[in-house]
Amino acid sequence: VLERFKQGNERFASGHGTHRNYAQQVRATAKGQYPLASIVSCIDSRAPAEILFDQGIGDLFNARVAGNIVNEDILGSLEFASKIAGSKLVIVLGHTSCGAVKGACDNVQMGNLTGLLARIMPAVAAIPNTGQDRSSKNYAFVEAVAEINVQQNVQLIRDRSPILKELEDNGE
Repeated sequence: VLERFKQGNERFASGHGTHRNYAQQVRATAKGQYPLASIVSCIDSRAPAEILFDQGIGDLFNARVAGNIVNEDILGSLEFASKIAGSKLVIVLGHTSCGAVKGACDNVQMGNLTGLLARIMPAVAAIPNTGQDRSSKNYAFVEAVAEINVQQNVQLIRDRSPILKELEDNGE
């Protein structure tokens, strides 16, 4: 399954994506769904998982939230997708120039966003302070935080979902 998604991403990146008949795919999936993978990705409009991985309707479960963070609702959704619906792969997808990561780097405080950005702050703190600019103006810093954020959320899934950890350990 992972190889299928890697190949799909290569097709996307090379500009050779699959032509899809979405109306036909909607009809084909009307009575049930059997996605191969679940993706936790950012709400960013520039990062649509089906397109980035050259997949069609019915191929993915999507959980989109700013900063591709994982919380109890996302964990429950992933557990359903894998344990009940049979999804075989969980992907946490970060991206470049993530606004949520930039907000965390800048310690933005704004309504409910404050709590969401707090979930990204451990990634900000994980980057060693070498005296560089630790704000959204530093592209390399933002990208390093985005990468650590993905890694930390993958670990969070393993740590906080015994169901998914067991499936992973059993090669399921």
